Amino acid sequence: MKKPLVGALFAVLLLGAGIAPATAATSHGAAPAGHTAVKAEKAVRAKAVNFAGTVALSNCSGSVVRTPSSQPGDPALVLSNGHCLETGFPAPGAVVFNRSSSRSFTLLNASGSGVGTVRASKIAYGTMTDTDISVYQLTSTYAQIESRYGIKALELSTTHPVAGTAITVASGYWKRLYSCNVDGFVYRLKEGNWTWKDSVRYTSACQTIGGTSGSPVIDNATGKVVAVNNTGNEDGQRCTDNNPCEVDESGKVTVRQGINYAQETYGIAACIGTGSVFDLNRSGCTLPKP
Repeated sequence: MKKPLVGALFAVLLLGAGIAPATAATSHGAAPAGHTAVKAEKAVRAKAVNFAGTVALSNCSGSVVRTPSSQPGDPALVLSNGHCLETGFPAPGAVVFNRSSSRSFTLLNASGSGVGTVRASKIAYGTMTDTDISVYQLTSTYAQIESRYGIKALELSTTHPVAGTAITVASGYWKRLYSCNVDGFVYRLKEGNWTWKDSVRYTSACQTIGGTSGSPVIDNATGKVVAVNNTGNEDGQRCTDNNPCEVDESGKVTVRQGINYAQETYGIAACIGTGSVFDLNRSGCTLPKP
């Protein structure tokens, strides 16, 4: 799991808090010689997606999100990872549902500057079973956030992502954009005690680090959130913590050191009803139940 307490703090200790994000930003940004067209294309993509609507948590990244049917007066929602919950990692099979929370989030504008603090009223939903998501309901409505800060929520896509799609992982924690493509999908992704279904695999250009957990994965063409960044194989180990492995339908295990992953989010909207209320019995909702 891409939490900051290992990778990010280690980088801070070595390089200094002000240097670590910049170092990460330049570690793989340059295109190989002779590939200026590709480099120019990536530069355009980076400008197309920015930090507006992303948030920084105390230990992870996240974003203010809405469904296609969300109304301005609905309480706003923040999306992150289940393993970023302040209550700790949910056990396999566990679901956190409508639990009171007063967690705060730093809201970012397009350039990555913090413009204010928004606060949760509850953890509307959280799990690390089948997927790795947390959704907080805020004390502010979408209209209040837009009026006060000029920030619109990112829209959740309601369709399955497509292989080859150009994407950007936008980390509010590090104020860092990672541009790559959807490489493919993993039938089962196993990490330690947890198993996730139909995960997104990035191409190698997205070298996400600790602290990027919970970052929205944004389709560059539509601007919609198609997944939430959550993990990567750091050391080449097989199916251990911080070293997820891929398992196909026949049970074959594949380890891809240095490759990173996300969890699809297209199914979340079906579980959210009027007033941003999670209803796990709604038609089309397939999220695990408590």
